[in-house]
Amino acid sequence: MALVLPAWGCTDRMAPSADRFGRGGELIAMSGGEGGARYACVTCHGARGEGNGFDAPRLAGLPAGYLQKQMEDFAAGLRPHAVMRDVARFLDSHERVQVSAYYAALPAAALAPATTAAVDSATAALYARACQSCHGVDGAGAPGGPPLQAQPALYLTQQLQDWQQSKRRNDGDLAMLKVAQQLDAQEVRQLSLHLSAIPARPASQAR
Repeated sequence: MALVLPAWGCTDRMAPSADRFGRGGELIAMSGGEGGARYACVTCHGARGEGNGFDAPRLAGLPAGYLQKQMEDFAAGLRPHAVMRDVARFLDSHERVQVSAYYAALPAAALAPATTAAVDSATAALYARACQSCHGVDGAGAPGGPPLQAQPALYLTQQLQDWQQSKRRNDGDLAMLKVAQQLDAQEVRQLSLHLSAIPARPASQAR
């Protein structure tokens, strides 16, 4: 698995240092690199990238290219999230590549859904109509969009709401803004519950 710092916004990292700690992707994930334990990925995303089942997404098994793009977008402010902005800016571009590759190589695993709320029988058809062309059958991912399966329902709801309100605009062609704004609150909830209940499986690494 959402302060303005003008001077740092144009640099490759927040605090350059000759004494670099944790160049490996796993060590960065466990330690936070130069950001320290406060910014360690495992704090929110779990020891094996499984997410927290609530508001932090699973990272395990997602495409490396997608993960790297999100890190770059957080660092640049294109995807707003105060904590992730700082996490990404404490890493340089090479470290973002490494930590993305680390999570992409982990087995696709996630915590069990935090809610057992019922999913409307019409939701699968809604997903197929509104989301499948970009995110693949059963949310498995496709060249046009990342996997969504086994992500926490609350996280998915928050992201769709951010797209609806144009808080998140980092997909390039605004396709998600257009799709999300066609959904009502109940459809957002149902899609989120539907996708969270689909078991995680490895994604294509072609993105």
